[in-house]
Amino acid sequence: MKRSILFDTETTGLDPLKGDRVIEIAALELMGDLPTGNNFHVLIDPERDVPEEASRVHGFTYADLEGKPKFAEIAPGFLEFVGRDPLVAHNARFDFGFLNAELARARLPELDMGRMVDTLDMARERFPGMPNSLDALCRRFGIDLSARTTHNALLDCKLLAEVYLELTGGRQRGLGLSVDEGGGGIAVYTYARPPGHVAVRVRPDTAEIEAHQTFVAALSDPVWLT
Repeated sequence: MKRSILFDTETTGLDPLKGDRVIEIAALELMGDLPTGNNFHVLIDPERDVPEEASRVHGFTYADLEGKPKFAEIAPGFLEFVGRDPLVAHNARFDFGFLNAELARARLPELDMGRMVDTLDMARERFPGMPNSLDALCRRFGIDLSARTTHNALLDCKLLAEVYLELTGGRQRGLGLSVDEGGGGIAVYTYARPPGHVAVRVRPDTAEIEAHQTFVAALSDPVWLT
Protein backbone atom coordinates (compact mmCIF):
# COMPACT_ATOMS: atom_id res chain seq x y z
CA MET A 1 0.00 0.00 0.00
CA LYS A 2 1.32 3.44 -0.94
CA ARG A 3 2.83 5.51 1.86
CA SER A 4 2.87 9.29 1.68
CA ILE A 5 3.40 12.13 4.13
CA LEU A 6 1.03 15.06 4.54
CA PHE A 7 2.67 18.06 6.22
CA ASP A 8 2.38 21.73 7.10
CA THR A 9 4.65 24.43 8.50
CA GLU A 10 4.18 27.68 10.38
CA THR A 11 6.76 30.45 9.97
CA THR A 12 7.82 33.90 11.15
CA GLY A 13 6.86 35.41 7.79
CA LEU A 14 6.51 34.83 4.08
CA ASP A 15 10.03 34.80 2.65
CA PRO A 16 12.87 32.52 3.78
CA LEU A 17 15.28 34.49 1.58
CA LYS A 18 14.66 37.55 3.78
CA GLY A 19 15.42 35.74 7.02
CA ASP A 20 12.03 34.27 7.90
CA ARG A 21 12.24 30.93 9.70
CA VAL A 22 10.15 27.83 10.40
CA ILE A 23 8.63 27.70 13.90
CA GLU A 24 6.40 24.61 13.66
CA ILE A 25 6.31 21.43 11.58
CA ALA A 26 3.53 18.85 11.62
CA ALA A 27 3.43 15.75 9.45
CA LEU A 28 0.98 12.85 9.22
CA GLU A 29 1.70 9.43 7.77
CA LEU A 30 -0.83 8.27 5.15
CA MET A 31 -1.23 4.73 3.88
CA GLY A 32 -3.46 4.49 0.83
CA ASP A 33 -4.23 8.22 1.40
CA LEU A 34 -5.66 7.51 4.88
CA PRO A 35 -4.00 8.65 8.15
CA THR A 36 -2.38 5.82 10.12
CA GLY A 37 -2.17 7.75 13.40
CA ASN A 38 1.62 8.12 13.16
CA ASN A 39 2.71 11.74 13.17
CA PHE A 40 5.66 14.07 13.64
CA HIS A 41 5.10 17.40 15.40
CA VAL A 42 7.60 19.91 16.77
CA LEU A 43 7.82 23.54 17.80
CA ILE A 44 11.11 25.19 16.85
CA ASP A 45 13.11 28.11 18.24
CA PRO A 46 13.51 30.34 15.16
CA GLU A 47 16.53 32.14 16.64
CA ARG A 48 14.88 35.47 15.83
CA ASP A 49 11.81 37.51 16.73
CA VAL A 50 8.27 36.59 15.66
CA PRO A 51 6.55 39.62 14.10
CA GLU A 52 3.17 40.57 15.49
CA GLU A 53 1.44 40.05 12.14
CA ALA A 54 2.73 36.46 12.02
CA SER A 55 1.62 35.84 15.61
CA ARG A 56 -1.89 36.94 14.66
CA VAL A 57 -1.96 34.15 12.05
CA HIS A 58 -0.62 31.19 14.03
CA GLY A 59 -0.91 32.37 17.64
CA PHE A 60 2.76 31.88 18.61
CA THR A 61 5.04 34.53 20.07
CA TYR A 62 8.77 34.17 20.59
CA ALA A 63 8.08 33.57 24.30
CA ASP A 64 6.23 30.38 23.27
CA LEU A 65 9.23 29.18 21.25
CA GLU A 66 12.25 30.29 23.25
CA GLY A 67 14.16 27.24 24.48
CA LYS A 68 12.56 24.86 21.97
CA PRO A 69 14.93 22.80 19.77
CA LYS A 70 16.64 24.54 16.87
CA PHE A 71 15.83 23.35 13.35
CA ALA A 72 19.18 21.61 12.95
CA GLU A 73 18.37 19.52 16.05
CA ILE A 74 15.01 18.26 14.80
CA ALA A 75 15.93 17.92 11.12
CA PRO A 76 17.31 14.34 11.29
CA GLY A 77 14.13 13.09 12.96
CA PHE A 78 11.97 14.88 10.39
CA LEU A 79 13.94 13.48 7.45
CA GLU A 80 13.74 9.98 8.92
CA PHE A 81 9.97 10.30 9.36
CA VAL A 82 9.27 11.50 5.81
CA GLY A 83 11.67 8.99 4.24
CA ARG A 84 11.58 9.03 0.44
CA ASP A 85 7.80 9.04 0.10
CA PRO A 86 5.61 11.65 -1.67
CA LEU A 87 5.04 14.85 0.34
CA VAL A 88 1.53 16.34 0.35
CA ALA A 89 0.87 19.95 1.35
CA HIS A 90 -1.49 22.82 0.57
CA ASN A 91 0.38 25.50 -1.39
CA ALA A 92 3.29 23.07 -1.15
CA ARG A 93 5.83 25.35 -2.86
CA PHE A 94 5.67 27.65 0.16
CA ASP A 95 6.41 24.82 2.61
CA PHE A 96 9.07 23.23 0.39
CA GLY A 97 10.75 26.62 0.01
CA PHE A 98 10.97 27.15 3.75
CA LEU A 99 12.07 23.61 4.57
CA ASN A 100 14.73 23.60 1.87
CA ALA A 101 16.05 26.94 3.11
CA GLU A 102 16.28 25.50 6.63
CA LEU A 103 17.90 22.28 5.38
CA ALA A 104 20.45 24.26 3.38
CA ARG A 105 21.25 26.35 6.46
CA ALA A 106 21.76 23.11 8.41
CA ARG A 107 23.92 21.73 5.55
CA LEU A 108 21.55 18.82 4.99
CA PRO A 109 20.13 17.45 1.70
CA GLU A 110 17.15 19.43 0.42
CA LEU A 111 13.77 17.89 -0.38
CA ASP A 112 13.35 16.83 -4.00
CA MET A 113 10.61 18.94 -5.58
CA GLY A 114 9.62 15.88 -7.61
CA ARG A 115 8.13 14.45 -4.40
CA MET A 116 5.71 17.36 -4.10
CA VAL A 117 1.93 16.80 -4.20
CA ASP A 118 0.17 20.17 -3.99
CA THR A 119 -3.48 20.02 -2.93
CA LEU A 120 -3.90 23.66 -3.96
CA ASP A 121 -3.07 22.70 -7.55
CA MET A 122 -5.49 19.77 -7.28
CA ALA A 123 -8.25 22.03 -5.95
CA ARG A 124 -7.70 24.68 -8.65
CA GLU A 125 -7.97 22.02 -11.33
CA ARG A 126 -11.18 20.65 -9.84
CA PHE A 127 -12.75 24.01 -8.86
CA PRO A 128 -11.36 26.58 -11.34
CA GLY A 129 -12.10 30.18 -10.50
CA MET A 130 -13.38 29.35 -7.00
CA PRO A 131 -11.81 30.05 -3.57
CA ASN A 132 -9.51 27.13 -2.78
CA SER A 133 -7.98 27.99 0.58
CA LEU A 134 -8.02 25.23 3.19
CA ASP A 135 -10.95 26.95 4.93
CA ALA A 136 -12.91 27.23 1.67
CA LEU A 137 -12.32 23.57 0.82
CA CYS A 138 -13.36 22.43 4.30
CA ARG A 139 -16.61 24.37 3.96
CA ARG A 140 -17.17 22.98 0.47
CA PHE A 141 -16.71 19.39 1.67
CA GLY A 142 -18.63 19.87 4.94
CA ILE A 143 -15.55 19.39 7.17
CA ASP A 144 -15.83 20.81 10.70
CA LEU A 145 -13.75 23.98 11.11
CA SER A 146 -14.87 24.93 14.61
CA ALA A 147 -11.48 24.18 16.21
CA ARG A 148 -9.51 26.26 13.70
CA THR A 149 -9.13 29.62 15.40
CA THR A 150 -5.47 30.02 14.29
CA HIS A 151 -3.24 28.30 11.71
CA ASN A 152 -1.96 25.50 13.95
CA ALA A 153 0.14 23.14 11.80
CA LEU A 154 -1.04 19.89 13.40
CA LEU A 155 -4.72 20.82 13.20
CA ASP A 156 -4.25 22.06 9.64
CA CYS A 157 -2.72 18.68 8.74
CA LYS A 158 -5.69 16.82 10.16
CA LEU A 159 -8.11 19.04 8.22
CA LEU A 160 -6.04 18.75 5.06
CA ALA A 161 -6.02 14.96 5.37
CA GLU A 162 -9.83 15.04 5.09
CA VAL A 163 -9.69 17.51 2.20
CA TYR A 164 -7.07 15.40 0.40
CA LEU A 165 -9.24 12.32 0.71
CA GLU A 166 -12.12 14.21 -0.90
CA LEU A 167 -9.90 15.60 -3.67
CA THR A 168 -8.64 12.12 -4.51
CA GLY A 169 -12.10 10.58 -4.75
CA GLY A 170 -13.78 10.79 -1.38
CA ARG A 171 -14.61 8.11 1.14
CA GLN A 172 -16.36 6.02 -1.51
CA ARG A 173 -13.61 6.45 -4.09
CA GLY A 174 -14.11 4.33 -7.17
CA LEU A 175 -17.73 3.57 -6.36
CA GLY A 176 -19.82 3.43 -9.49
CA LEU A 177 -22.36 1.01 -10.91
CA SER A 178 -22.61 0.14 -14.57
CA VAL A 179 -25.09 -2.33 -15.99
CA ASP A 180 -24.36 -5.14 -18.43
CA GLU A 181 -27.07 -7.37 -19.82
CA GLY A 182 -26.42 -10.89 -18.64
CA GLY A 183 -27.89 -14.10 -19.98
CA GLY A 184 -31.63 -14.62 -19.59
CA GLY A 185 -32.35 -10.91 -19.31
CA ILE A 186 -30.58 -10.68 -15.94
CA ALA A 187 -28.86 -7.33 -15.29
CA VAL A 188 -25.29 -7.73 -14.14
CA TYR A 189 -23.93 -4.85 -12.04
CA THR A 190 -20.25 -4.02 -12.14
CA TYR A 191 -18.45 -2.26 -9.30
CA ALA A 192 -16.00 0.16 -10.95
CA ARG A 193 -12.76 0.05 -9.02
CA PRO A 194 -10.04 2.71 -9.35
CA PRO A 195 -7.59 2.45 -12.26
CA GLY A 196 -5.29 -0.52 -11.98
CA HIS A 197 -7.87 -2.74 -10.33
CA VAL A 198 -9.94 -5.43 -12.00
CA ALA A 199 -13.71 -4.86 -11.93
CA VAL A 200 -15.71 -7.33 -9.88
CA ARG A 201 -18.70 -8.91 -11.65
CA VAL A 202 -21.49 -10.25 -9.48
CA ARG A 203 -23.62 -12.92 -11.19
CA PRO A 204 -26.44 -14.63 -9.24
CA ASP A 205 -26.63 -18.40 -9.48
CA THR A 206 -29.83 -20.32 -10.31
CA ALA A 207 -30.86 -20.77 -6.67
CA GLU A 208 -30.44 -17.05 -5.96
CA ILE A 209 -32.50 -16.11 -9.02
CA GLU A 210 -35.30 -18.47 -8.01
CA ALA A 211 -35.25 -17.16 -4.42
CA HIS A 212 -35.47 -13.59 -5.72
CA GLN A 213 -38.38 -14.43 -8.04
CA THR A 214 -40.23 -16.10 -5.15
CA PHE A 215 -39.64 -13.05 -2.98
CA VAL A 216 -40.85 -10.63 -5.66
CA ALA A 217 -43.98 -12.74 -6.34
CA ALA A 218 -44.99 -12.33 -2.70
CA LEU A 219 -44.82 -8.51 -2.85
CA SER A 220 -47.75 -6.24 -3.53
CA ASP A 221 -47.17 -4.33 -6.78
CA PRO A 222 -43.34 -4.74 -6.77
CA VAL A 223 -41.38 -2.06 -8.61
CA TRP A 224 -39.20 -4.76 -10.21
CA LEU A 225 -42.14 -5.72 -12.47
CA THR A 226 -43.07 -2.17 -13.59
